[in-house]
Amino acid sequence: MTTPKGILIAVGGAEDKGTDLELGFMHRNNLKFFELGILKSIVATIGKKDARIEVVTTASSIPDEVGLNYEHAFHKIGCQNVGHMKIRNREDVQHEGYIERLKACDALMFSGGNQLRLTSIYGGTSFLDLLEERYENERFVIAGTSAGAMAMSKTMIYEGNASRAHLKGEVKITTGLGFVNDVIIDSHFDKRGRFPRLAQAVIANPSAVGIGLGEDTGVIITNGCELEAIGSGAVFILDGRNIKRSNIADIEEGSPISAEGLLVHIMEMGNRYNCKTKKFTADEAVVKPAE
Repeated sequence: MTTPKGILIAVGGAEDKGTDLELGFMHRNNLKFFELGILKSIVATIGKKDARIEVVTTASSIPDEVGLNYEHAFHKIGCQNVGHMKIRNREDVQHEGYIERLKACDALMFSGGNQLRLTSIYGGTSFLDLLEERYENERFVIAGTSAGAMAMSKTMIYEGNASRAHLKGEVKITTGLGFVNDVIIDSHFDKRGRFPRLAQAVIANPSAVGIGLGEDTGVIITNGCELEAIGSGAVFILDGRNIKRSNIADIEEGSPISAEGLLVHIMEMGNRYNCKTKKFTADEAVVKPAE
């Protein structure tokens, strides 16, 4: 398998867009928009003046509002060339106009919402084929927040009540968009208490690294496997390769899961983790823009 030239930016949701600061509130869940802005990191990673960013709101139930919010937020940080792809169904995604816009942009960002809408609408389409081709062969940036982040991996959680996620069968998994292999991404991780559901997903798929993204927090993924934490919160890494034993294959649905040897790392901004070598690096690092 070739190493992709593109870059993924997976965000845990609720990234600060500066709206609260305009209202005069300086503190919201430790968000620091101007110092640690996720959107600034996306623009910096693109590394191109006047970059064209397309925001895709397919996953959202309020696409017009969400699209407008992102356009305003990107404008605040000096990025004026922002479009909104209003793709709502499989008929829309086949429209030649959207294919041409995908060919012309420098980055694409999936909004939050329902990740199953993304996989069911984009799966098997020429739009997704082109997106994968650009990611594999160009320094193309694909960003996603919440559902948009969770859909990036080949294995995707699409449902799971956090309060019951310690019980077998309560976490539902399907195939994601497949930009990155051998990982499972979860969002709103600390705010919504989702450790048990990501743990169940990893215990059932121990070859995959679990990535739990806090709000206003994310990872930049380069070379298909190298993570760098960004934002104001924490990224949790769940490594199942050293699980000695678990009961998940033998118990009945609804029974509590047990496992021994699940390894957990916690990353802050600048920490790095390699999903292939399983190496954690605490030194600060910043992805440099293209020359």
